[in-house]
Amino acid sequence: MAPQRFQEQFDQIQRSMPDVPLAMGPDDSAEFLYEKGVVLARDGEEAQVVEDTVRERFAEFTGLQADSVRRAGPTASRSGITRIQVGDPGHGDRRGDRAVAGALRALREVEGRAGHRLVSRNHVVSIAVNACPGDEPVPAPLTLPPNPAVEEGLYDQDTAVGVLVIDTGLMHDYRAYAALAHTQGDGQLTETDKKGILQQYVGHGTFIAGLVAAVAPNTDITVRNTLNDAGAILESDFGDKLFEAVDRNGWPAVISLSAGTSNGNSEGLLGVEAFMRELRDQPHTLLVAAAGNNASATPFWPAAYASVPGYENVVLSVGALRGDGEFGACFSNHGPWVKVYAPGERLTSSFTGFDAPVPYVYQHSSYDTCRHGFSYACTCQYPKHIGELSEGSKPKSGRPEQVMFEGFAQWSGTSFATPVVAGMVAAHMVAHKEADPRAARRQLLLANSGHAEVRGAVVPALRPPTWSPVPVVQPTPPA
Repeated sequence: MAPQRFQEQFDQIQRSMPDVPLAMGPDDSAEFLYEKGVVLARDGEEAQVVEDTVRERFAEFTGLQADSVRRAGPTASRSGITRIQVGDPGHGDRRGDRAVAGALRALREVEGRAGHRLVSRNHVVSIAVNACPGDEPVPAPLTLPPNPAVEEGLYDQDTAVGVLVIDTGLMHDYRAYAALAHTQGDGQLTETDKKGILQQYVGHGTFIAGLVAAVAPNTDITVRNTLNDAGAILESDFGDKLFEAVDRNGWPAVISLSAGTSNGNSEGLLGVEAFMRELRDQPHTLLVAAAGNNASATPFWPAAYASVPGYENVVLSVGALRGDGEFGACFSNHGPWVKVYAPGERLTSSFTGFDAPVPYVYQHSSYDTCRHGFSYACTCQYPKHIGELSEGSKPKSGRPEQVMFEGFAQWSGTSFATPVVAGMVAAHMVAHKEADPRAARRQLLLANSGHAEVRGAVVPALRPPTWSPVPVVQPTPPA
């Protein structure tokens, strides 16, 4: 049986949130994760309307009980969001939550009269978007240069552009990589397990910082460990954490964000509405956000704000190109809300193991063919390995593969196309003495003549000067 990435990642994220029962959604399908038994509403009058409506109509919908409806915990101080319990979080299994689904349906008529959304699931925002990574990191020898290679240029504290990376934090040995000498931020929450084995996403923030520094050496990079060790956070907490990140250092020129979720809605995430409004009113900050790895045209938030009126110049959404840079990567989200694409497959950047080799055990087994239906030798298939999570629920077909990291890694995902673009915006600001990152975004896209083909459409493509294409080959037929 083929690996079940969504279910495997569900288990990882649930492990990282032991006190928060999670379900897959919407309803009985598996497109995103959310908190069981709880919905979100805006503080104040709207939260009261949601609470009262669910109580009044509980008998009409399976799973709702009037005596279960109550405020769940304190309201958020900055995000203006209230968690409302509508059912028993321990009821049912991971395949959807009837109480939450019933609460959403109970509010439909009221929302129709109001003309806007009043209630939402409490989604999980994750770097393993759709709970599925583009792939897992592959060791790259220190003799192999980073790709993109480090751009020539000197760091100048007076002219350096501020870039804030909101992610999983920095590894303990990140300063061993010279390109990150001026990088600062939070340490990774947990690097290894009790056996000294690397956790699945711990190097994510360090890898991203290395890409920004390579493309734009004259930057002041700050990495915050906003996300937990599985790279996940509840929507109800995410907005406040974004505010906390910018409050600590002030609003930067560029925010690089490689996390998000789909939600089946065209109005974005309730949990980040307040942050997005404040971001919109900060004229000298640009959000560069990953479009997601779902191989889907469904809007993915916050990246999809790039197509919301009033946010066109505030947010730049980034999809991923495959190794040769000519076509979209198999895993990349796509559609008119994705505004630019950049190399995002088999990039090489800083990871960990600079001081001493560090072991890692693969979590996901590779596939025999592309899980998204592509015919090239994509990251679904190569390199071949057996993963611990994939083998955990069935008889062992082999031992999970263990590798050693000694500094650099190759990795794929829209997570990594995003800092490439963030770095290109910052480099443009330095080269053209442009203080406004939103103006730099416009100038960069207008001057760009690069294009690629994604799902039959010709799209804008940004390729940094020091990036080298990785040959794309056809898969070897099974023996």
